[in-house]
Amino acid sequence: MLWTLSLALPLISCASKKVMLPMADIQVGQKTISVELADDPAERHQGLMYRSSMDTDHGMLFVYPSSAPRSFWMENTSIPLSIAFLDETGRVLNIEDMTPHDRSGVPSAGSAMYALEMNRGWFDRNGVQVGAVIAGLPGPSEN
Repeated sequence: MLWTLSLALPLISCASKKVMLPMADIQVGQKTISVELADDPAERHQGLMYRSSMDTDHGMLFVYPSSAPRSFWMENTSIPLSIAFLDETGRVLNIEDMTPHDRSGVPSAGSAMYALEMNRGWFDRNGVQVGAVIAGLPGPSEN
């Protein structure tokens, strides 16, 4: 029994480690922000679930291989977020506030290739509105 327990402990400690996603800097208005890139199906599914906070001027950028209507929900997500849906040129289609643990879908206002999640209210505080163009976005993923 002691042998089984010693094998289980490393598995538990590995499961609790935060997986670091690739980072990129993008330009939102006059501000440069650092974003984690979620650009494959598993990373996009995980998103910001199971995290308790996010640094100021940091976010998560979801990158898709093509534009399509998108919808996000907040299952297992504790951080109050705002989301901006972006078309393939980086133009903001809509910005929505999202409520922690809410399973209601929050849809894009059109076909989106990107979704940018920031701490709730970040877009308002930084004067980012529908129609703004976000620069420095990575190309679409192949996934």
